[in-house]
Amino acid sequence: MSLLAIHHVAIICSDYERSKHFYTQTLGLKVIAEAYRAERQSYKLDLAVPDGSQLELFSFPNPPSRPSRPEACGLRHLAFAVADVEKQKQDLEHKGVNVEPIRVDEYTGRKFTFFADPDGLPLEIYEVAD
Repeated sequence: MSLLAIHHVAIICSDYERSKHFYTQTLGLKVIAEAYRAERQSYKLDLAVPDGSQLELFSFPNPPSRPSRPEACGLRHLAFAVADVEKQKQDLEHKGVNVEPIRVDEYTGRKFTFFADPDGLPLEIYEVAD
């Protein structure tokens, strides 16, 4: 096997319109495609991340809540690379997003912080440029 990259990450939301607004308007991801699948009562929204990877946003009737605290097995969080964590934190807070204080990775010396999507999925911004 020879993996090349992460193609997409799939997220299930509880309120499609609220999550669509968050990922497109708050985070600024561009819509690639949107479809309603009547047989599953489900929307599927494909979103472009600037590096070429994608997020798939799904809605399903009455999805169970994500166990998060204490942390459960499975996906811990989704991290986005940014050039300036402080600027991105300010931008998110200006849009009404609650963002944790900035921390410094003890191994890499890089700045990072966490916030959550509308369903409480932990999201991280991680500084990759000096």
